[in-house]
Amino acid sequence: MAKQRDKVKMTDEEIAKLFSEVKSLNVATLDKHGAPHLTTLWYATLGNDILFETYGTSQKVVNLRRDPRIAAICEAGTDYNELRGVSITGHAEIVDQEPRLTHLMAHILRKNHAGLTGEAFDAHVAQMVRKRVVVIIHPDKVMSWDHRKIAAAA
Repeated sequence: MAKQRDKVKMTDEEIAKLFSEVKSLNVATLDKHGAPHLTTLWYATLGNDILFETYGTSQKVVNLRRDPRIAAICEAGTDYNELRGVSITGHAEIVDQEPRLTHLMAHILRKNHAGLTGEAFDAHVAQMVRKRVVVIIHPDKVMSWDHRKIAAAA
């Protein structure tokens, strides 16, 4: 008999679809005392990695420079039978050097600022890389659930 977790686990394609539909990601880093520091931000995916941009002096970057462990959750749904999400634990890589910084920043901005194009897009990317960094979450463990699968099986 299959465990409940196996019944609700999402496929790679379902996870990719959720990531394309949900704009916000909750991210937890560890402060100097080991307590979680939780934030919500926009993100993009690149292969199996998750990328986000933030100020280079932000608390999450200070925390990650000290301890690269990171956790993130992307979720959707309001009623129990609609809940779906992906929980990730991993380690972070901070990208603050060119040309990789501009390349990854542009990738994130393409997802989250689709209305910007041409010179306006390039100018926005150039402005962002002046004070911001890109953080790459390299997943070590991924857990997923889609409670709509329970309702469909009933």
